[in-house]
Amino acid sequence: MSNIDPIIISIKNLNVYYGQALALRDINMSITPHQVTALIGPSGCGKSTFLRCINRMNDTIPGARVEGQVLFEGDDIYDPETDLAHLRQQIGMVFQKPNPFPQSIYNNVAFGPRVTGMNLSKLALNDLVEQCLRQAALWEDVKDMLNAEAMSLSLGQQQRLCIARVLAVYPEVILMDEPASALDPIDTDHIEELITDLKKDYTIVIVTHNMQQAARVSDYTGLFWLGELVEFSPTTQMFTNPKQKISEDYISGRMG
Repeated sequence: MSNIDPIIISIKNLNVYYGQALALRDINMSITPHQVTALIGPSGCGKSTFLRCINRMNDTIPGARVEGQVLFEGDDIYDPETDLAHLRQQIGMVFQKPNPFPQSIYNNVAFGPRVTGMNLSKLALNDLVEQCLRQAALWEDVKDMLNAEAMSLSLGQQQRLCIARVLAVYPEVILMDEPASALDPIDTDHIEELITDLKKDYTIVIVTHNMQQAARVSDYTGLFWLGELVEFSPTTQMFTNPKQKISEDYISGRMG
């Protein structure tokens, strides 16, 4: 994907149902490469549902149904011919709660390259593990304990390990569902710095309940309200001169 391409993901007339309940209504959004897009709004407004649509994680939820299009590099990811394993390799996900595998730090990062059949030599795999841990700002913490259990790390370190694990399969897009909400302020700072650094090489979409965080790390912000995208604009505009009154009321704390 060239850096000059204006759109990497295009969402068109997206509706999402859980059984008969309409969770998202008529969502339209374009996501720009090498930018951070933040999704804000009150709990239960559809942010995480929308995020999971972008790599079809909602497919795992019984009764979930999607209408409309999600185009990734021009291809509809909801086409029946879509290779879901490959899609989720290209569009990785970091969850709210760190979820390292109950294995060593090294094997957590090496897991993806092994199961996707990269067939790397031991030396090449070692180099890739180090590269991903460096990208995730974790290498200096763990370089002398790569065989230690991942669960022995602090929560903040575990979350950075999960980011390194996503990076190891060469994604183009990284989805983050409130990646710092379970972390203390220092670890939250680390994650925010990491997001800013990673956007040089990746496209990032982040759900956050923290509006200040959205203002700090994102280039574009979308406000969800009762299953609708009420405003999507450059972050600076969203926080200083929103177009919709509901956006102004939510950001100012008068609603939500």
